[in-house]
Amino acid sequence: MQRAVNEIILFGADWCPDCRRAKAFLDENDVDFVYRDTELDESAVETVEELTGGQRVIPTIQILGRTYVNPDNVALALALGINPQARVVLYGADWCPDCRRAKAYLGDNGIKYQYIDVDEHDWATAEIEAINDGKRTIPTILVGDTWYVNPDNATLRDALGIEQESSTKRYDTLILGAGATGLTAAIYLQRAKRDTVLLEGKNVGGNAFLTAKIENYPGFVDISGPDLMDRMAEQARSYGAEVETGTEVTAIATHEGYFRVSTDLADYEGRSIVIATGSQYRRLEIPGEDALIGSGVHFCATCDAPFYKGRSIIVVGGGNSALEEGLYLTEFASEVTFVVRSPGFTAEPIYTEKLESIENASALMNRTAVEFVTDDNGGFRALRVQNNETGEVEDIMADGAFVFIGLTPNTAFLEGTVNLDEAGYVDVAPGSVETSVPGIFAAGDCRKGAIAQVAAATGEGVIASFAVNEFLRR
Repeated sequence: MQRAVNEIILFGADWCPDCRRAKAFLDENDVDFVYRDTELDESAVETVEELTGGQRVIPTIQILGRTYVNPDNVALALALGINPQARVVLYGADWCPDCRRAKAYLGDNGIKYQYIDVDEHDWATAEIEAINDGKRTIPTILVGDTWYVNPDNATLRDALGIEQESSTKRYDTLILGAGATGLTAAIYLQRAKRDTVLLEGKNVGGNAFLTAKIENYPGFVDISGPDLMDRMAEQARSYGAEVETGTEVTAIATHEGYFRVSTDLADYEGRSIVIATGSQYRRLEIPGEDALIGSGVHFCATCDAPFYKGRSIIVVGGGNSALEEGLYLTEFASEVTFVVRSPGFTAEPIYTEKLESIENASALMNRTAVEFVTDDNGGFRALRVQNNETGEVEDIMADGAFVFIGLTPNTAFLEGTVNLDEAGYVDVAPGSVETSVPGIFAAGDCRKGAIAQVAAATGEGVIASFAVNEFLRR
C-alpha cells in the first residue's frame, strides 16, 4: 500500500534496543508514526535495504521522504521540531517573508521546528487550506495541539514561553524599519561608530523584498528584491548593526534624556531615532475584499504567484507597480487580465512596451472595481467592475486577483508623536529629514514627498545618517 508523503515510518524490530528507544521517544512526544516490523514484514526488509544502500540497519526512519538511519533522540528532535515546551511544525516556503521572519525568531531563541516546504510537497497546500478554511496562508505553525496562522513574534513568544531580556539596552540610534532606507542608514551610522539597532515589524527589506525583479537600481541590469535586500542586510550586520525582525513599535516616549521605543517584545532606548517604516499596499476597500484576502485576493506577487501556476489571474492597477508585478505573474498564470480605472496605463513606457509582447496578458481599461464575487463555497469567483463610460456592470471570472493601486504609509503609531500630513506621511522640514521633534528623523516612503523607488530610498538613508551624526555631535 502506498503511504502518504507526510507519514512518518519507523522500520524496526521488537528485539532492537534502539528501535525501542526511538519508538518510546516518538510516543512520549505524541508523534504519530507507522511501525513496520522487519521480523514480520519481508517487504520492510527490502525497503530498508533500498533506503540504506544495501544495509540492514534498524531503526531506519522516514520523515518527509528523508531517511534517518539509527538517529539518536537529538536528531529526531531536530527533524520533528520537538522541544521541552511543545512540538513545533512550520508550514512555509522559502520565498515567503513572514516564513523567514518566523524561522529566524524560532532559531534565534533556540526553538527546534519541523519545516514543511509547501513548494516541495503538494499535499502540504491542501493541508493548509483545510486548516485555514480554504485560505493558503503561510506560515501556518503548529505549537503543541494549537494551530497559529501567520503568528507574529509576540504570539510565538507567548505560545512557547520564550523569556525576553528584561534590561533595556541604550543605543546611539534606533532605526524603525529595515527596508532599503533603514539598512542604508545603519550602514553609514555603524561606519561612523554609532551603535545602531534596526527594529522591523515584519521582514528585512520592506516592500523591495516583495519585488520579484528590480531593473532600475544602479549597478544591476536586474536583480531580485530578496537578493538585493539580503545583500544590504548582510552589509549592515557586517558593520555591527543589530537587526530585530517581527518587532512591532507601539509607542515612543522620552526617558532620562533618551528616546524610549516600546515594542510588543521589549523596550529600546536611543539618543536619536530614524523613522524608516515605509509603506504598505493600499486596499480597494470594496465588498468581499476582507473575506478573501489570502484566499483569492493578494497584494504581493512574489509571495503568492506560485499558488497560481496554470491558473487565471486579475491584476487591478495600471501604474509601475501593477505592471511590474503583473509581468512577473504572467510567468506563472495561464492568463493575466489587467483592470485599469483610467483610460490608459500610467506606468512608464518600458513596462507597457514589454506588456505588448506577452501573449497571456490582456487589459480592460476605464473599469472601476466595485466588488469581489464569491462562489457557493465562499471562494473567489470573479471581480465585478463598472464601465466608467457606459455604467455597465460585468463580472470578470478568474481564480484570483492581485491589487496594486498605490501605498499607505506605516505611521499610525506616530499619531501624537510627530506631525503627520492628512494622508499620514511624516511631515518634515523643507529639503530635510527633520521632523517636528528634534532628534527624530524620517526618511523613505513614510516621509512626505518621498519617491517610492529603491534607489531613492537608499539615498534618503544616507541623508538621514548625516542628519543623525550632526545631531549627536551637537
